[in-house]
Amino acid sequence: MMGNFLTDQQIASLVEAIQSAEKHSTGEIRVHIDSTTEDQNAKTAFEVFKKLCQNKTVERNAVLFHVNFEKKYLTIIGDVGIHDKVYQSFWDHLHDYITSEFAKGNYHKALKSAILETGIELKKHFPVKGENPNQLSNEITFS
Repeated sequence: MMGNFLTDQQIASLVEAIQSAEKHSTGEIRVHIDSTTEDQNAKTAFEVFKKLCQNKTVERNAVLFHVNFEKKYLTIIGDVGIHDKVYQSFWDHLHDYITSEFAKGNYHKALKSAILETGIELKKHFPVKGENPNQLSNEITFS
């Protein structure tokens, strides 16, 4: 269990949501839960993004949700392909939704909804045309 934030069952549910969100798009979604970073969360999030996502998809359409529950910190990073399509307003909307749900203790619901909503945007801009290999792992990563 991640502190008192997510159960193992909820983690598995998020992985299923990622699989579902990626099904109709070439885009990739990653979730990284950080419980080690004390400060400079944005810098850490970008380092995790570079390691897990950046340049790792053909169309540069990977998205990272970097969460530090203890520090109440969330960063969402989209690679240039998806960012150029959805603009900053999409990320701001997702961030506002997730943080408002986190404030109510709805950690799983917030992440799952954001993953599925991201999948809808990815499908809109990067629909599957033929083969759709999974370019990045769907597993939640931790540090």
